[in-house]
Amino acid sequence: MDQRPGFSRLAMFGLACALVGGVAGYLASTLRADRVIHDYLVTNPQVLPEAMEALRKQEDAHALAGIRADVERPFPGSVLGNPDGKVTLVEFTDFACGYCRKSVADVESLIAANPQLRVVVRQLPIIAPESADAARMGLAAAAQGKYAAFHHALFAIGKPDAAGVAEAARQAGLDPAAAQRTMADPAVAAEIDRNLEFARKLGFSGTPAWVAGDRLLSGAIGAEALGKAVARIGPHGA
Repeated sequence: MDQRPGFSRLAMFGLACALVGGVAGYLASTLRADRVIHDYLVTNPQVLPEAMEALRKQEDAHALAGIRADVERPFPGSVLGNPDGKVTLVEFTDFACGYCRKSVADVESLIAANPQLRVVVRQLPIIAPESADAARMGLAAAAQGKYAAFHHALFAIGKPDAAGVAEAARQAGLDPAAAQRTMADPAVAAEIDRNLEFARKLGFSGTPAWVAGDRLLSGAIGAEALGKAVARIGPHGA
C-alpha cells in the first residue's frame, strides 16, 4: 500500500467528490423526470381520472383481500332480493341512518330489474344509541325468515326507538318470544362485532356502505351509480 503523506486524504477527497457528483447527477435526473411527468400531466389531464381510478381499484382489492368471501356470506336470512342469486351486492346499514332509508327505494329498483341480485345486508349500528337494539331485532327477524318485511317496515316507520322496533316487528309478523331469545343469543352479538371489524378493515366510517364485487362504495350514491356497480360485478361475482 502506498504510504506517501497525504495519499489517504487525497483518496478520501476524490471519493467524496465522486459521491457528491453521483448524488447531484441523481437529483438532476430525478428533477428532469419529475418535470417530464409534470409536463405530460399538464398536457394530458384526461389521464388523471384514469390514474385515480386505477389506484382506487388497487386500494379496494387490497382492503378486500382475504375477507371478501366472508363479507359476502350473510347472517342466515339477512338478505334482500334473490337469496340464491348469482350476483351479490353487500350493504352495510344502520336503521337510524337517514341515508340508508333513502337508499331503500334504490335497492328495491335494482332487485326488480335483476332477478339474479342477492343483497347481503350487514348491520352496522354506529349512529344512535337505539341502533344496536334495532340491529339485533333485524337479525332476529332474519332468523325467522322475515328480514325483508322487518327491514322495510322499520325504515318506513323511520324511528328505530323501542316503539318503532316493536311496531316493525309486529308488522313483519315476528314471534316476539323467539325474537327476544335470538336477540340475546351470543351469535347475534358476534355478528355485529364481525360487521364492525369488517367496516374497520374496509375503511367504512358511515352508512350506507357497499361492496359490489371488488369495489367499495360509500354513501347514498343513488340507483344509477349502484346499478352501474352491480352491472360490473358480472354473473360470477367478478
